[in-house]
Amino acid sequence: MSRPPRRRPTASSAHRYPRTARLGELLREVIAEELERIGDERLELVGITSIDVDAELNRAIVYYDAFYGEAADEATLDALSQHRVRLQGAIARQVRARKTPILDFRPDNVLRSAERIERVLRDNPVPERDYGLPEPDEEFDEEPDEEVDDVDQAADDGEA
Repeated sequence: MSRPPRRRPTASSAHRYPRTARLGELLREVIAEELERIGDERLELVGITSIDVDAELNRAIVYYDAFYGEAADEATLDALSQHRVRLQGAIARQVRARKTPILDFRPDNVLRSAERIERVLRDNPVPERDYGLPEPDEEFDEEPDEEVDDVDQAADDGEA
């Protein structure tokens, strides 16, 4: 007697993105909620932008952005490091996983780079350039020729 063939999961039950990405998003939510509960004023205006989890789920790089900008990075990083154990404990309680990744905090330089680029573009508008294209003819701005009207009328009447 042979075994029945194994069923493949359907598209609706299969995951659409990798386990590390799903875990990263879940960790981001848990850490953001826990940061709201912590009474440290250095973390009041800090947002968790993304989390990269390694393939073995041992480490997670937590990218944050502080409203105060780069000037507050040292204080923010110090506060996050002080509360790392509490944050990992919250993850262990709320996430069903075999192990809790060790958290490593870093400022999100992607957002800051985008802000710098936007500031440069806003402060230095692109000058208009002459690309050598001919200026539009003024005759096209006038009323259409009578011949064109006759052709359009004939097409509407079915004569064309």
